[in-house]
Amino acid sequence: MTTGVIWIGYAAGTLTTIAFLPQVLHVWQTKRAEDLHSGTLAMFTVGIVLWLAYGIATHQRPVILANAVTLALQAAIIFLKLRYARAGR
Repeated sequence: MTTGVIWIGYAAGTLTTIAFLPQVLHVWQTKRAEDLHSGTLAMFTVGIVLWLAYGIATHQRPVILANAVTLALQAAIIFLKLRYARAGR
C-alpha cells in the first residue's frame, strides 16, 4: 500500500472517530441519554469490534487505531447511558 493511501486511511479514521466526541460530551454534560437507542448502540458496537478484528487480522494500522479509539468512545457512551438511566429511576 502506498503512503498516500495509508494517510487517506488515517484521515478517514480520524474524522469518523472524532465525530463521536460531541455525542460523548453532550451525554456527559446533559446527563441525559434516553434518546440513544440501545439496539443501535449494540449493533454499532459489534460493528466496531468487527472492524477492529479485521484491522488486526489484516495488519492495517489506520483501521486498528480508528476503531480502538471509536470503541473507547462508544464504551463511554454506553457507560453514561447506563449510569444516567439508573440515576433517573
